[in-house]
Amino acid sequence: MKSTHLALAAALAAATAFTAAPARASEDKPVIALSNAYYGNTWRHQMVEAFETAAKQAKADGKIADYVVLNGDGSVNQQMSQMADLILKHVDAIVIDAASETALNGAVQKACQAGIKVIAFDSILSAPCAFTLNFDFFNYQAQVTEEIAKRLKGHGNVIVVRGVKGSAPDHDMYEGQMSVLKKYPGLKVVATVYGQATTSVAQAAVANVLPSLPHVDAVLAQGGGDDFGIAQAFAQYGGSYEGHMPIIDGGGSSNFIHWWIAEKAKNGYSTISLNTTPGIGGAAFWLGYAIVKGAKPKKDMIMPVARVTDENLNDYSTLAPGLIVSPSYSEAWVEEHLVKAAGH
Repeated sequence: MKSTHLALAAALAAATAFTAAPARASEDKPVIALSNAYYGNTWRHQMVEAFETAAKQAKADGKIADYVVLNGDGSVNQQMSQMADLILKHVDAIVIDAASETALNGAVQKACQAGIKVIAFDSILSAPCAFTLNFDFFNYQAQVTEEIAKRLKGHGNVIVVRGVKGSAPDHDMYEGQMSVLKKYPGLKVVATVYGQATTSVAQAAVANVLPSLPHVDAVLAQGGGDDFGIAQAFAQYGGSYEGHMPIIDGGGSSNFIHWWIAEKAKNGYSTISLNTTPGIGGAAFWLGYAIVKGAKPKKDMIMPVARVTDENLNDYSTLAPGLIVSPSYSEAWVEEHLVKAAGH
């Protein structure tokens, strides 16, 4: 609980630190803002860092007047306050990782009516005036689930660890997983818990249910660091899982990858990991900048996911602890893969 409170305090401090009025925008040098609903896991921290890295570079290069970062506590109400603040400041673009797919639509429409460009990314929303930069959450989780189902030959007990409650990614990933499980009646979901895409929360949630469950053969998760927490829960439980860990749906965290490498060396452990890339924060910044400067990309855009398998696992052996596998996305990458992809 202490770490949760510290994370929330850091989030609120970060939000407060950036609420001062940004430097005045000019026609040539816009102000780009990030409204991030939730700051409580590794993925979101890394995403914000990616945005800030891109924004600092753009400011140093004289491309923007300033940037604003507002981090929230996961609630719709706080993000609505963020949006109201940014509209009053009349920033030129808002990139938003949203707390709800629908509840913020009114605030986004007001921003659009004020002439502000809005780009919803990762956890998107459905306001018609907003551009969206998303991952194909449904299909990539369906792919992982299909792979795990085949490895289990369609039979076994499964724990489902959901992500950030109420978010669009949680909904889409869960639906993708369920779309596959319904094809395999021999796969039984023996528990469903919320891990908030966070190592500590996922570990506690799984540890709490394990004593009441039959032997678990696989765990479907959502990323953000939950994979390592799940692995830790089973390792601490021990018993029949010693040397025989379930197939855990990897989410690209470096801590999990290091654990996977060690388990593979000891007993041949094998799994698969697909994850959304927090570098999208940088891509969202550059996309917002391009749109303000007149680019006309597609209204709805899709980002690639990262893939780690037994074959390329050792490529990530030197990845620093506490990170999520992700490339960085430059202005040139955004121009080539998002802006030009629209044919403009």
